[in-house]
Amino acid sequence: MINPLEYIAAAARKAVVACYGAEPADNLIQVQPTRKEFEGDVTLVVFPLLKTSRKAPEATAAEIGGWLQENDPQVDRFNVVKGFLNLKLAGSFWTSNLAEIAAQPDFGQLPPTGRTVMVEFSSPNTNKPLHLGHIRNNLLGWSVSQLLAACGHRVLKVNLVNDRGIHICKSMLAWLKCGNGETPETSGKKGDHLVGDYYVKFNDLLKAEVRELVAGGMSEEEAEKQAPILQEAQAMLVKWEQGDPEVRALWEKMNGWVYAGFDETYRRLGISFDRIYYESQTYKDGKSLVEEGLAKGVLYRRDDGSVWCDLTADGLDEKLLLRRDGTSVYMTQDLGTAKQRYDEYHFDEIIYVVGNEQNYHFQVLKLILGKLGFAWSDAIYHMSYGMVELPEGKMKSREGTVVDADDLLDRMYATAKETSLELGKLEGMSDAEQDELFRMLSLGALKYFILKVDPRKTMLFDPKESIDFNGNTGPFIQYTHARICSILRKATEAGFAPSVTGAALLPKEESIVQLLSGYPDKVREAGAAHSPALVANFAYDLAKEFNQYYHDTQILREEDAAARDQRLMLVSVIARTLRHAMKILGIDLPERM
Repeated sequence: MINPLEYIAAAARKAVVACYGAEPADNLIQVQPTRKEFEGDVTLVVFPLLKTSRKAPEATAAEIGGWLQENDPQVDRFNVVKGFLNLKLAGSFWTSNLAEIAAQPDFGQLPPTGRTVMVEFSSPNTNKPLHLGHIRNNLLGWSVSQLLAACGHRVLKVNLVNDRGIHICKSMLAWLKCGNGETPETSGKKGDHLVGDYYVKFNDLLKAEVRELVAGGMSEEEAEKQAPILQEAQAMLVKWEQGDPEVRALWEKMNGWVYAGFDETYRRLGISFDRIYYESQTYKDGKSLVEEGLAKGVLYRRDDGSVWCDLTADGLDEKLLLRRDGTSVYMTQDLGTAKQRYDEYHFDEIIYVVGNEQNYHFQVLKLILGKLGFAWSDAIYHMSYGMVELPEGKMKSREGTVVDADDLLDRMYATAKETSLELGKLEGMSDAEQDELFRMLSLGALKYFILKVDPRKTMLFDPKESIDFNGNTGPFIQYTHARICSILRKATEAGFAPSVTGAALLPKEESIVQLLSGYPDKVREAGAAHSPALVANFAYDLAKEFNQYYHDTQILREEDAAARDQRLMLVSVIARTLRHAMKILGIDLPERM
């Protein structure tokens, strides 16, 4: 496929040499898509060439445009707007591009780069179920992985489960005190939901003890530190690290419940991992690195036995790595996990998909790894993203006001079903086909609504708005694809076959081919920016262009067979490109609606 910007850049270089006898430097040839208010496909910015031409901008543009029109058969005409040369490419250029795109079944897939990229996402705690925040994390992590694979990288999707620490001890202790042996089987609850209930219960018990201590004259701040149940949880964590058999047995049982629950939610989201790491298996590696850091003088031990890294010279503060009781913190296990991963895979880049509240954490992680002598610390990239909220407001795990991922998925399915029934888009479908359609639409709505937004932005997720069949939504693109599939089925039934026949393209067809021609560059740009939003909005623009084209143009009823078959090829390529783009987002496209 011939990229129109690259083609005009090369042609403009020849024109400058022919007109002015000088070879222009690469940075002087500046091309861009022509703005919609002007006629043209590609615009050459003339101002950088004025020292070479020694003429006014308009005269320079006119001379270069005249030479191109006379000497390049792919340049049909031109116009000059001040220092901008707007070039209209010949119809044969776009017909040739359509033929090349049609001949590439994997159009949009970039060639292998030889680079290995690891993407860590999800990273849940085993004291509660996945919630709305985890959904954005998982969808971003999955789609960034798909995007980087489309850019030609070898991609490893990994998950780090935070399966130890004070948070899980809180759930365990509350279950011991109040659970009466309750299990997922006896309660009928998913295991992650059951354990999450006891995390909330612990907070209730803690609040009651704090109130009692405050009533006895203790300050609230001191009461929160001295509450017996909190001290019990802290003692349980120490026992866990010491390998206490009873504590470990309870921990394995309750974590097992949670893992089963997580797996079900991942399956519903269409998420999987190439490798799962567990904090309980990596924190000791982190402790070993801390000991090495002490020996090298990179870290220091305070009088109370705690271990720290002084980052004040780097513009930060001092960072705790081991508590005075010898237990580790998140940073400790992240150090150990990072080293283990590099030793296993020798990645060229490791991307941590983690919310923006952890920006400081990853600054510190890179710094400490660098101080410990690991040159690959520069390969760490924190994909920082904003929080996602519902119209109801913010969520708090400890107070039980979190919107569970499972509940949201159920709600999305119900909304997709209700909307589809209202619109009557189910004609001739069996119950099983309807169920699959509702699943596709609900996930498409959820994933697209979240992924179309720049990851760095905080966003408000409105389930009802996300399933609108009009506008910038997943279901709009899904319906567009189903409409194209319907056209192609009817064409097959009539004995028509899509092909590039060389028929003259309509102006709208040329603009669609131009949009399609830019898709590989859009994938490359999105990969460099780690932003699936760029691909999502490309898909929307393409679907919107098709719908306008479909409204204004005869396809199946076109009497000219050459024009008809070429239009069928064009819409076939549109459908295939939509599938590729939406696959990057993890979204399935139905063939019938």
